[in-house]
This record gives sequence, structure tokens and C-alpha cells, in this order.
Amino acid sequence: MTRRVPGLLELYPQPLVEISPEDAARLHMADKQPLRLASRRGEMQALAHVTDRVPPGVVFGNFHFPGEANVNNLTQPALDPVAKIPEFKVCAVRVVDSGTRTGEP
Repeated sequence: MTRRVPGLLELYPQPLVEISPEDAARLHMADKQPLRLASRRGEMQALAHVTDRVPPGVVFGNFHFPGEANVNNLTQPALDPVAKIPEFKVCAVRVVDSGTRTGEP
């Protein structure tokens, strides 16, 4: 539904992954550097957005992009047992910058 919000693609025209300054420094990553996120279930490519909006050890990906750029491709298909809502909010990922360094924030 979020990809149908008017103006959202104008504000964020490409996939971004927010990463803390501490994790970016440890991974030798710069703001707007291409990176790849990988989980046991999938991968996606995006640009790094170094920000203090996320704590060290956590990354946040915007999810209004269809197809391969959607961060929900990394999550698990498990459903909440009561509400039957997919667990699209949390999963373990590995950050890979331009295919040269790996790390786990």
C-alpha cells in the first residue's frame, strides 16, 4: 500500500538502507554507497544512508519498492498465530558493501 502514496517515490526514488554511523565505520561504508543486504531467505541491493536514526546493530530498509528491491524479500514467511500477519518487520541480515566486505551489524 505504501508504494501507492503520492509523492513517496519523489522523496525516496531508490531503495535506501539506514545504518548507524558506528556500523558504517566498522564496515568501512560511506553514505550513499551501494550495499547488499542478505538473509537466509533472499537478498536486496540499495544505497546506504548513514544516520543516527537507527541504533548500532540495526538496519532499516524502506519497503515501498516492488520486486527485487523490496526489503520484505529478506523476511520470513511465518505468520503471527493470532492475527495471521506476516513477520515483515524483523529478521537477521548480513550487510555486504559492493561485494567487497562483509559484516553483521
